[in-house]
Amino acid sequence: MTAARAAVEILKREGVSNAFGVPGAAINPFYAALKAAGGVHHTLARHVEGASHMAEGYTRTHPGNIGVCVGTSGPAGTDMITGLYSAIGDSIPILCITGQAPTAVIHKEDFQAVDIASIARPVTKAATTVLEAAQVPGVFQQAFHLMRSGRPGPVLIDLPLDVQLTEIEFDPETYEPLPVYRPAASRAQVEKAVRMLNASERPLIVAGGGVINADASDLLVEFAELTGTPVVPTLMGWGIIADDHDLNAGMVGLQTSHRYGNATFLESDFVLGIGNRWANRHTGKLDVYTRGRTFVHVDIEPTQIGKIFAPDYGIASDAKAALTLFVEVAKELKAAGELPDRAAWAASARERKATLHRRTHFDNVPLKPQRVYEEMNRAFGPETRYVTTIGLSQIAGAQMLHVYKPRHWINCGQAGPLGWTIPAALGVATADPDATVVGLSGDYDFQFMLEELAVGAQHRIPYVHVLVNNSYLGLIRQAQRNFDIDFQVNLEFENLNSPELGVYGVDHVKVAEGLGCKAIRVTEPDQLLPAFEQAKKLAAEFRVPVIVEAILERVTNIAMSGSDIASVNEFEDLATEPWHAPTEILPLT
Repeated sequence: MTAARAAVEILKREGVSNAFGVPGAAINPFYAALKAAGGVHHTLARHVEGASHMAEGYTRTHPGNIGVCVGTSGPAGTDMITGLYSAIGDSIPILCITGQAPTAVIHKEDFQAVDIASIARPVTKAATTVLEAAQVPGVFQQAFHLMRSGRPGPVLIDLPLDVQLTEIEFDPETYEPLPVYRPAASRAQVEKAVRMLNASERPLIVAGGGVINADASDLLVEFAELTGTPVVPTLMGWGIIADDHDLNAGMVGLQTSHRYGNATFLESDFVLGIGNRWANRHTGKLDVYTRGRTFVHVDIEPTQIGKIFAPDYGIASDAKAALTLFVEVAKELKAAGELPDRAAWAASARERKATLHRRTHFDNVPLKPQRVYEEMNRAFGPETRYVTTIGLSQIAGAQMLHVYKPRHWINCGQAGPLGWTIPAALGVATADPDATVVGLSGDYDFQFMLEELAVGAQHRIPYVHVLVNNSYLGLIRQAQRNFDIDFQVNLEFENLNSPELGVYGVDHVKVAEGLGCKAIRVTEPDQLLPAFEQAKKLAAEFRVPVIVEAILERVTNIAMSGSDIASVNEFEDLATEPWHAPTEILPLT
């Protein structure tokens, strides 16, 4: 068979059922093999970067998924670099397959011939231009091994046109994936870590995205319950423990954090970090974050231990392997009556959770964003999969929305590229077509890759997209306050074709409808909940993306700190009465 056909057969035997991409001359032999072989459903993107983000969303939705994105030579590969960067930053395995000029002319500046492997190498676990057709099966086999082993991440395979077309000997019936390597903690390491936890008075567990990647959320919750230790999920780990669980202490950080989460963390004296990378927007200034606390860090990547600060003890281990032992040791200690009683410490965390609230209930027109998230909490239940990337919309959403299950907050954490949300949401909805998928964007994120809405219309991929529109680069405007400027962040203009919008500029409703989707514009707070309910019905009926655009006040400063978790600026009124934050997990006391 051709090397291209062998590649497709390997994809199927490695569990791939979906791919996202854009065909072109240099990758057409692969597409011909994809069509002839069957078994892999392909979604045609409108932009190759969009295909890479669809692959990310697809991977992030279910344990074991690996999204595949496909493009031709030259700019298709360079367009997908942002997706590869996003994937490696968040430890997400995706496979990027690109076409390439024939091997004889790669070095002769042939049309769309670029050294994509060298460009992609810093943002992948491996990037290879295959020069010998007989190597194609081995390169693909190794790609899946690398993506799944150790810290997960993306791989790029570049296939010259002649390599794809060359016939090779390959027997797909006897193909076997390579064994996956993941480091595992030893019993002695876990026993030492538990002894350190037991010696503390006010311990916390910081649970990161590595726990979700390892499909180990249930084990983490079991360990927390056995030891009575409150849990702080990171932004990438949100959903590991349900927001309404008694031991969920809230998120910590400069931006995507809860008042009660930061307050509880500052009272702690011991932190067990599992599958987290001590991201700077979680920690803030390290002297404040680490002062007075003992740290144990468990991570699958040995070089992560000590990268940000030196823990008191480090364990290189897959989160599931480590947590299996943590649970085993904790059960034995509990049976022997050797676990400290943490009831008072956990109760103090719950007390903060019931008192330190931000206000969400405002009746202002134009809308305050806080009210949008309050009504989202009413409209979208615990099964909802939220998808978002960056901006004040994401920060406020993380402060005010609620997540109850792993992989139900699907967020581009490290890279944060504008435009990520729409294609990622389409990838999520492809992976889980029966789910309620809700995208969340500000107007600028929405405008970056809105052409991908047509993909949802063409392929009947329904989801609800909440668009909060203040016609501003809100996060950058807020950051520019430190420079006493408000420069090149205004998006407003008077749209000659939609004068009813005033200065809000782009008519997102017309654009969405022009791309084959449904859209609703909301200007009054009491319209929000009915609009969300209507959007769910429209998505179910027409099987297309449905946009709910909320027209916000132009300027809102969302709570955040520029330095450390002890000095978060609360720009808006705080909740002092129960009705100020009616959808908080615990009613205000």
